[in-house]
Amino acid sequence: MKIGVFDSGFGGLTVLRALLERIPGADYLYLGDTARLPYGAKSRATVARYAASSARFLVGEGAESLVIACNTASALALDAIREAVPVPVLGVVETGANAARASSRTRDVLVIATAATVESHAYAAACAERGLQTIEKACPLLVPLVEEGWIEHPVTAEVLRIYLSELMEQARIEGLHPDTLVLGCTHYPLLRGQIERAVPAGMQVIDSAAVTAEQVAKTFGAGSLDEAQPRARFFATDSVAKFRALGSRFLARTIERVEWVDLGG
Repeated sequence: MKIGVFDSGFGGLTVLRALLERIPGADYLYLGDTARLPYGAKSRATVARYAASSARFLVGEGAESLVIACNTASALALDAIREAVPVPVLGVVETGANAARASSRTRDVLVIATAATVESHAYAAACAERGLQTIEKACPLLVPLVEEGWIEHPVTAEVLRIYLSELMEQARIEGLHPDTLVLGCTHYPLLRGQIERAVPAGMQVIDSAAVTAEQVAKTFGAGSLDEAQPRARFFATDSVAKFRALGSRFLARTIERVEWVDLGG
């Protein structure tokens, strides 16, 4: 079994990390479309074109199913990706919404994400389909803080405190009683410890990387982790040296080799 994992950059490696732990018996192909990021600044049509070309590349390399480990692509281009390739496609937005429905007793849910994902209202729509009320908040400072490596830095803790305080105040004003917070960006699992310390006691934090891996595992099955032989190939559309250095932080293991590919403009 070959599973293709796609993101515009590095954050999707948190999804691959969870997949390697949950389904180590599979082969993995990871593509980071780093030459064309950030997707959040692009139109829906451009994101769909980029994501579809990336999906076709992974299928051409032998992927038998695809995990779209990019919230922006999942929010704006999931239908286009499914039309572009003849294999099953799973996106992180729908898995996050499914997990929120299973977690929440009050049916009130909070989502933190990038500005592009929030502006798409993909999580709000997916949660509404599942009978949940949702407040979404863009947290644009978190991605650069993660990529800087400031995971446990006091600046990051203060930024999170401000964002989450604003979010809880908005929920209070709207008369909601949220008991679940969805991490709507694949960078955010690296901050999960900080986030869990910052939210009110008892609030459940949904890690989209973990729940996506769980959903894939339910479909394909899981085995025991083989640390010595992680079977994964890595592709990037820009600097492979940067991908190795930064990607190893997200994956929590050394990435030895990255293959450069040109997917055009």
